[in-house]
Amino acid sequence: MNIVITDAAMNWFIEEMEVEQGDYIRFYARYGGTSPFHEGFSLGMNREQPHEIGVETEKNDIHFYIEKSDEWFFNDHDLHVAVNQQTDELLYEYKK
Repeated sequence: MNIVITDAAMNWFIEEMEVEQGDYIRFYARYGGTSPFHEGFSLGMNREQPHEIGVETEKNDIHFYIEKSDEWFFNDHDLHVAVNQQTDELLYEYKK
């Protein structure tokens, strides 16, 4: 399992969340909503220091990660993070 951050998504994090070098962004399973794999759960994201990293990617010295305890949510798929050009919001895709 991997995390892929597009250049447009990286710019979104810099502009919208004001991330800086050394910051950590966590993707996690949150209760409520829906996802392609789990009814009643959706993908959450926030700036948070890790406890037990399961998957991590680094881009521009910013760390994007998923905790080991949240790996189940992704159902062995890679997480691709892009930007929806029409809404200027993050777009999440799950790919094998």
